[in-house]
Amino acid sequence: MLELRDLHKRFGGFSAVAGVSLELPKGSIMAIIGPNGAGKSTLFNLITGHIPPSAGQVLLAGRDITGAPPYEICRLGVGRSFQRTNIFPHLSVFECIQAALIAHHRMGRNFWRRSETLYRTETLALLRSLGLADKADSPAGALSHGNQKQIELGIALASDPEILLLDEPTAGMSAVETHETIDLIARIARERRLTLLFTEHDMEVVFSIAQSIGVLHQGRLIALGAPEAVRADPEVRRVYLGERE
Repeated sequence: MLELRDLHKRFGGFSAVAGVSLELPKGSIMAIIGPNGAGKSTLFNLITGHIPPSAGQVLLAGRDITGAPPYEICRLGVGRSFQRTNIFPHLSVFECIQAALIAHHRMGRNFWRRSETLYRTETLALLRSLGLADKADSPAGALSHGNQKQIELGIALASDPEILLLDEPTAGMSAVETHETIDLIARIARERRLTLLFTEHDMEVVFSIAQSIGVLHQGRLIALGAPEAVRADPEVRRVYLGERE
């Protein structure tokens, strides 16, 4: 579904991503982990077109999307959430999801229909799947951090993606919110048959749902494989878990 070929990103003399190559099969769930500053968010920004690579390629289902603008990559089936919650805080929860559906169906410039009448059934169905139907009329910015991350997930899902990139989806959450969010993500990925790539600092989260794990360190992929193999890798234990031989 997704292939990265020797991907690089340099900012002056600093290499934020240094030759990352990986393949993500359709329907799989992969986690990218690493210390702060390892290059995880930069890697996501390269995949989704928010910044251009210095070298290398990004392929989506065999199609070269290297350097394509974010809106085009989104329309090709790539959904994305960010470390910082990215919602419409002054809209209701319902309106946040509805606006995303209107944008996805390219109805934002339709001046002949009132926006509140569009995609109401689809919006309610998505809110129910997210467990937010009872908060449909609430201002999005007034909800808890966990609920706001659910809204952001709904906005990403409104584009009907085939692959979903989640940048630290449980950051700042309580233990209860983290558990509920991971259960939600796993269920939605299963129901929609999504390919999922996510970054995360919480190792309990990573090992609970990831089928494979890539470890970034100083922009380089130092390990890639099944969770238990990565957990046992001496280099990973040294640079990421802080263990000494």
